[in-house]
Amino acid sequence: MRLPAALIPLRNTTFRHLWIASVIAWLGTWLQNTGAGWLMTTLAPEPVIVAMVQAATIMPVFLLALPGGALADITDRRLFLIGTQVWTILAAALLAILTLCGYMTASWLLVLTFFIGIGAALTAPAWSAIVPELVPRNDLVQAIALNGIGYNLTRAIGPALAGMLIALGGTGLAFSLYAASILAVIGALVSWKRGRKFTSLPREHLLSAMRAGMRFVRNTPAVQHAMARTIAYSIPAAAPWALLPLFVRQDLGLGAGMYGLILGMMGVGGVTSGMLLPVVRGRFSRGAIVMGCSLSSCTGMALLSVAQHWTVASLGMLLFGLGWTAGYATMQTAAQLACPPWVRGRSLAIYQLAQNGALTLGSFGWGLLGGAIGLPRTFLTAAVVGLILAALARYFKIEPILAAPAPAEIAEPLTPEAPAAAFVPLLRNARGRVMELVHYHVDPEQKPAFLALMRDVRLVRGRAGAQFWQLYDDVAHPEGWIEMWSMESWTDHLREASRLTDDDRRVLALVGAYQKDVERPSRFLAVDPVSDDPR
Repeated sequence: MRLPAALIPLRNTTFRHLWIASVIAWLGTWLQNTGAGWLMTTLAPEPVIVAMVQAATIMPVFLLALPGGALADITDRRLFLIGTQVWTILAAALLAILTLCGYMTASWLLVLTFFIGIGAALTAPAWSAIVPELVPRNDLVQAIALNGIGYNLTRAIGPALAGMLIALGGTGLAFSLYAASILAVIGALVSWKRGRKFTSLPREHLLSAMRAGMRFVRNTPAVQHAMARTIAYSIPAAAPWALLPLFVRQDLGLGAGMYGLILGMMGVGGVTSGMLLPVVRGRFSRGAIVMGCSLSSCTGMALLSVAQHWTVASLGMLLFGLGWTAGYATMQTAAQLACPPWVRGRSLAIYQLAQNGALTLGSFGWGLLGGAIGLPRTFLTAAVVGLILAALARYFKIEPILAAPAPAEIAEPLTPEAPAAAFVPLLRNARGRVMELVHYHVDPEQKPAFLALMRDVRLVRGRAGAQFWQLYDDVAHPEGWIEMWSMESWTDHLREASRLTDDDRRVLALVGAYQKDVERPSRFLAVDPVSDDPR
């Protein structure tokens, strides 16, 4: 039987197993998330305190995303993910035990929610980074969307199920089932036979890897634009996440079961938009899809602001969910496709840092505003702010860039000479920076085209790890130019070639036409003049 377009990634066996396990864990996550929000309305029914539950969930992502992404890139991602799940299940088990024994307080609830958030913060970039390992490139976009479908499918079921469980056995029962659900992910990861890639270069150090990730994002406009779009969407979208439990309890006067039902309608909207995304993606650009998603979510928040009955609130959350899944899937796809494998975990961690940082800021802000002007007016304000930010964010383009191939007649750029024999034993452990120079010969009429090309070259060098880059014009010979950049170490210099994408090589091939045949590129190792040793 032929799979629907939205489910095609499930034909990949390993992805299918991990996806099923993640759906089970996400279902458990919604039990915990819904239970924590509802329990806090009993322990400390203040808008700011209730909003802090969501903030405590996502704040660890803001704090630990980059270290987690770097670890995901420099360690075995499978073993790293197993470790994060063990941490999470220990925190979840303690949350369940304290609740069942009647020792839970508002402070403990926030602390353990924060600990669970640590596990999620370390897991998220690694989980996103393994998707391209599990599916071919043609399935990648829909695989990301399918994760959103699974997440929202559990969102549709989980809150309603949590409401029933809380009514039957209290929040302790919901927390216990959450802890048990993590076992499914651990089992799937243990059974995954992941191949290992070996390299002659030593493994990157954590701090160096983090710096390389930040340099890559700083020199990759596609990732920066995706981050800008996700920030513009996430700040207003934080309002329903932070305030819905209190709104259902105080303004609508409903119980846990109806809260789960209303929140579940967001999941219904998310599943629907995920299933429709393959059709929509073939007709509209990424920017248009994100704009449509923003309009849908803002309309949903506006409906919440006027809701006096659960049906209106449910419709509002349905529209909110329609925008949430398709919007985030489209923006994350734009970021993920711009990242090569060596830096994917770090780059996606920085992207998720922007997303969750905006959600954290929004959660605190809307919580404070809700206490001052009331929850309905806060939802209306969030909807207006969302429309304004969506309009401003249109200027950050997230469309795929189709680069023309380099002309066939352009030769490969000149390569530097091999290191002298005396330096070979020292280079591998040398700690000093490496300075690289390339000479160019540019006729005056070629100068505008050359400078335009060098703007792209600067980004290429930065993405590959350059700490410093500069272009110099020879004041005595206007046709002479020198490009100079430095790498953190000799080992980092050796990683340059492996970090280049096909588009990067195309740019370097084009600029190679300006190289002077008589002067090959040079490399210089920093030396301490006192000890005469490489530093």
